[in-house]
Amino acid sequence: MVPATGRHGRLPLSAAICRLRLLIVAIMTFTPLQNYPEFVLRHRWVILLAATLIMLPMASGVRFIETTHDHRAIFGKDDPYIAAFDALEQTYTQTNTALIAVVPRTESVFSKRILRTIEEMTEDAWLVPHSIRVDSLANYAHTMAEGDDLIVESLVDRDTQIDDTNILRIRQIALTAPDIAGRLVSMDGRVAGIAIRFAMPEDTGGAVIEISDYIDSMLDASRALDPNIDYYVTGDVILGRAFAEANNDDVELLPLMFLVIVIITGILLRSVLATVAVVVTLMYIVNTAMGFSGWVGTVFTPASSGTPVIITTVAVAHAIHVASKTLLGMGRGLDRQQAIVESIRSNIWPVFLSSITTGIGFLTLNASEAPPFRDVGNLVAFGVLCAFVFSMTLLPAMLSVLPIRGRHRVERTDYFDRLSSFVIARSRFLIWSVTALALVLSMGIWRIELTDNFTKHLDESYQFRQDTDFVLDNLTGIETLEYSLHSGREDGITDPSYLHKVEKFAQWYRGQPEIAHVQAFPDVIKRLNKNMNGDDPAFLRIPDDPNLAAQYLLLYELSLPQGVDLNDRMDISKSETRLTATVRGRLPSKQVRELDERAQRWLQENMPEIASEATGFAVATAYMSQRNINRLLVGMSVAMGLISIILLLVFRSIRLGLISLVPNFVPLTMSFGLWGYAVGDLGLGGTITCVIAFGIVVDDTVHFLSRYQEAKHEGLSASDAVRATFQSVGNALWTTTLALSAGFLVLALSGVTSSQTLGIMVAITLVIALIADFLLLPSLLIATDKKKSEGPGQTPSEMAGRV
Repeated sequence: MVPATGRHGRLPLSAAICRLRLLIVAIMTFTPLQNYPEFVLRHRWVILLAATLIMLPMASGVRFIETTHDHRAIFGKDDPYIAAFDALEQTYTQTNTALIAVVPRTESVFSKRILRTIEEMTEDAWLVPHSIRVDSLANYAHTMAEGDDLIVESLVDRDTQIDDTNILRIRQIALTAPDIAGRLVSMDGRVAGIAIRFAMPEDTGGAVIEISDYIDSMLDASRALDPNIDYYVTGDVILGRAFAEANNDDVELLPLMFLVIVIITGILLRSVLATVAVVVTLMYIVNTAMGFSGWVGTVFTPASSGTPVIITTVAVAHAIHVASKTLLGMGRGLDRQQAIVESIRSNIWPVFLSSITTGIGFLTLNASEAPPFRDVGNLVAFGVLCAFVFSMTLLPAMLSVLPIRGRHRVERTDYFDRLSSFVIARSRFLIWSVTALALVLSMGIWRIELTDNFTKHLDESYQFRQDTDFVLDNLTGIETLEYSLHSGREDGITDPSYLHKVEKFAQWYRGQPEIAHVQAFPDVIKRLNKNMNGDDPAFLRIPDDPNLAAQYLLLYELSLPQGVDLNDRMDISKSETRLTATVRGRLPSKQVRELDERAQRWLQENMPEIASEATGFAVATAYMSQRNINRLLVGMSVAMGLISIILLLVFRSIRLGLISLVPNFVPLTMSFGLWGYAVGDLGLGGTITCVIAFGIVVDDTVHFLSRYQEAKHEGLSASDAVRATFQSVGNALWTTTLALSAGFLVLALSGVTSSQTLGIMVAITLVIALIADFLLLPSLLIATDKKKSEGPGQTPSEMAGRV
């Protein structure tokens, strides 16, 4: 009989769901699948050899793995703000910089000894590889008039007479020059800066190391000559070197994580050989997945360097379920082969289902704006696939050949029996108390402020972070908002009308509390006008005659020494100029966006003809984090929807399907709320936590509900089914949660703050999820059980066991 169809010949939803259920049953009752456990045992040596022959060629791909230290790697190739930033650099000069802060311990920078040191270091900085420009207090191009001539000279050079009178003059000039005051010298005169700009070659990573090593050796020599001067180094080029160190440090976490997992798995399984089997399986999984990443050309960044740690911790759950069930069967008196058969039959469907849900969770990261996060999602999803395959082939084959002995584990069974009795007796109290706690903790989500700042990408254990914090607190900001302001025509930048508009915009920015320094082209023209009018302060203004302004600019350009020209402030056709607003301190990404939005509104309301979109690394990061969150929310909604539908179909019960959602969603809201109360700030890396955690926490729910349905089908009451479930899977859930949490907590030892946040938040979520699965889930099952109105249904594993 042909099933009825809806309008336009489409199959009704109910019929489609029915067919999907029948497909699941058909797959699970497929005869070869039923005989699969015996097949594994019968061909265990072939499986061991085949697994090795698959792993070794795949693992050989690790030699093709590449890493990058470029902080721009977090952006996609089509990112509009990075494209605008690149266009800005092509119009003017590259913004790759290193900033050296010179800090005398006992005196001001305006002393003979320190000024001479700054002058010498400025000269040495020109020798740093790939440097194209050096700016400092010493080589600031000071202008003055002598008759009708314009004199341009460095504020301090090797011929400068540095006496008390000249020091006072240098101080007065430096602290009133808008180009350097608050940027290259602090207003209190305690800190001076030397800014080095670089033209980076194609091999950015190699250049970063070369530059950093040269600067380190230069500063070591300076410290040896005068140990009473401290130096602090920051900038995006130095950040690249710090990222390289962070990558290496994260790789070194892998052995530690393995050690943690070995210890915890060994203690909880209480079998050395079973632990060896689990660890070897994990090594096969990680080697295969990481080798695959090399074959497909993955480039790792600090944001994705924790991938092998994540793969290992996610994979250990599958291995522990198989090994734990095997040891439990042997403890009941089964021989090793029978216990392995029972373990495979009991676990193959729940492990397969949890692999699907976990894979969906990680694949959702493809919605992210950041390529490193997409790499993490795809590689971990592949690792989950490897974990399922090797846990159902290699691991049982190893367990069958190793001389593992079973032990009776009465004390552990008694523990879960007492726990189940507690839950059964207090199910309603637990529902209300856990719900109340969840509501209270969830309110903390509103305290979370989404922030992202490249100065905080590394923690305080790195010298870069320490130096950057000092510079931010004592000299100047690091992040900037850049504007390329068009005059509308060639040679139009000396038009007084244009200059007045740019000056008004600069003055508006200087009035914003978030801004530490503003560098704008009209300041140069105003200074030249004053110089060419006998240095009369009354002429520190924009000249009325555009031709006069153009003549002043030409004279100034011809007088500037090589390397300190105006190419970083105006384009070659003199049709547009660059305005740079330096942010004060560490401004969260949300406030960067709000600042730019205020600037755009002011431009549109006052001078729309020169309006320009802001760019710069800070701006690109701020808007990317916003888009990333929006896209991940959509992706996560899709993932949650898919996983929820899968659970509804698999358990073949609307009641169980809906109940299964509770212990999956509640831990996420509770952990994020707890983070809101305890920390508040959440960076870009933290935004992917919910996606990753959701895919993982489903694992425990699937195993618990699968065993519960089995018990119900055997005719047990809801209370007895809960008790049987605790005795069957309680130890495995406890073990996997502890191992997973410990593995993710290893990421908290990373120096990359996004990895730290990910590790801590996922570990918290997993612990809360276990509590929900042990206290809330069984309480809901008991409270909602209706024997008369709803049958127990069948578990997929039972369907597989029935021919």
